[in-house]
Amino acid sequence: MKHEVLGNNLKPPFPNQFKQIHFGMGCFWGVEKLFWELKGIWSTAVGYGGSDFENPTYELVCSGETGHAEIVKVVYDPEVIKLNELFSVFWESHNPTQGMRQGNDIGSQYRSMIIVNNTSELNSAEGSMKKVQEILYKNGLKKITTEICIFKNFFYAEDYHQQYLSKNPNGYCNLSGLGINLESI
Repeated sequence: MKHEVLGNNLKPPFPNQFKQIHFGMGCFWGVEKLFWELKGIWSTAVGYGGSDFENPTYELVCSGETGHAEIVKVVYDPEVIKLNELFSVFWESHNPTQGMRQGNDIGSQYRSMIIVNNTSELNSAEGSMKKVQEILYKNGLKKITTEICIFKNFFYAEDYHQQYLSKNPNGYCNLSGLGINLESI
């Protein structure tokens, strides 16, 4: 299966020199579009992560019973876009202080998440969160509730969710940041 917009593979194998990271920022449709528009992104896919429940469906995830979040797999070329630049896009483009929601979208499936591949990336993600938290506190904003963890699994969402906003240009998107502008952190 090919990416509707980028034309590359949605599923492995991916080119060896590319890296992957997973982000949860609310409804995955807008998050996926945000990342596929960046230079250096080879592929994106929407799915479910953050739980050990096997083979979830959209309906089960939306029920809140599986513990999954809607997340986006981002496959990127680290020679073109750096991990800290992806973190900046992540922090700037949603509200990481809302807990189990993003705007009007309420439920554990909409929680803020960064899912990394190793301890080095975990340390980088946690360091970026610390820097952003300082900025938020200086601006009178709340504590970050973003969950940061090492990758366990990723379950691809149903095909109709993949590149949804390309197939449905006027589709729903609740993605909204806090209005902060970060340099690459």
